[in-house]
Amino acid sequence: MNHKSVYVYSDEQLAYRFNKEHPFNHLRLHLTHDLLKKTNSINDKDIIPPRLATDEELNLIHDEAFIEAVKSAGKGTLKPERATNYGLGTDDTPIFANMHEAASLIVGGTLTAVDAVMKGQFTHALHLGGGLHHGFRGKASGFCIYNDSAIAIEYMKKMYGARVLYVDTDAHHGDGVQFAFYDDPDVCTLSIHETGRYLFPGTGNVNEKGAGKGYGFSINVPIDAFTEDDSFLEVYERSFREVVAFFKPDVILTQNGADAHHLDPLTHLCSTMRTYQMIPKLAHELAHEFCEGRWIAVGGGGYDIFRVVPRAWSLIWLEMTNQTSIISEALPRLWREQWEKHAQEEMPTEWMDVSDTVPTIPRKHEIAEKNHNTLEKALYHIRTEMNR
Repeated sequence: MNHKSVYVYSDEQLAYRFNKEHPFNHLRLHLTHDLLKKTNSINDKDIIPPRLATDEELNLIHDEAFIEAVKSAGKGTLKPERATNYGLGTDDTPIFANMHEAASLIVGGTLTAVDAVMKGQFTHALHLGGGLHHGFRGKASGFCIYNDSAIAIEYMKKMYGARVLYVDTDAHHGDGVQFAFYDDPDVCTLSIHETGRYLFPGTGNVNEKGAGKGYGFSINVPIDAFTEDDSFLEVYERSFREVVAFFKPDVILTQNGADAHHLDPLTHLCSTMRTYQMIPKLAHELAHEFCEGRWIAVGGGGYDIFRVVPRAWSLIWLEMTNQTSIISEALPRLWREQWEKHAQEEMPTEWMDVSDTVPTIPRKHEIAEKNHNTLEKALYHIRTEMNR
């Protein structure tokens, strides 16, 4: 096994839970960890626990008043009229007990991964508990309280003087991260997501390119609903390759939402596990080509927590540790049997999706052509700059 990679995890992270009916459920972390354990692809020495982020670290991105509001909300002392001013107590981001502590552990997990890589202890780090990319400076949004990725990027800038490339393949636009660094030339954000015409948060248009000194360093490729693997992967590979060559980062941070899969209940994209096999494969390759291997990966969205997320997220660890040959084997019977009684649907038996379970999209060619044209618009300014 390749011990140049580290996995940041603790069962304590399951405390980030809004309520039983809420679609965001970090039980998916435990499902993924259990799948890796049952395939013997991870062991205890590969794992380090997350730490709590300090208020000072949270304050790198979030206002003090917001942090205090989250603390009060978790103690049950924040008045409802004040809570809504901070995006708390909404259907998306309900209040739950000790929410500050639970959210701080998520942030601390991503910072643990950052330090492991930036101090040279490991080449790659995976923290699936993170990737909460919708949080803003003074407001929670879209299931996200504190924005661990934005905090981690600012932390890498201040602590390590790093130029950071952030690549977000969640079906939802990475709005909180983008706008935190919209005028910053030392941070480049690339987001490939379902168009905001149909999906929260409604941002991420191709003409959102940054401001001031940061102009040109925000790249968005909004793809059409029902986009399938071939088109998704064309957009992903071409944009990632051109952006990394243009920006030349010191480190790559990838956000790995698993909600572009055709089974996800909250989105309208139509990818399969082939996409989730290729996403980390390319990130791994480009990290070694441009960043001496420095690659930090976090989780994100993903709301089919039994059939999709554990397979998609496990593929990141298998890629990081050069264990992808295991994909040719069936999923462990013991894992399937253990979790099938909790799932409402039949569990998959294979790592990759069986072709007859994937829906056929009549407008495939039209969608692919539209996405190709969007990609050309998104990369035009980069090509112009590099050809000067």
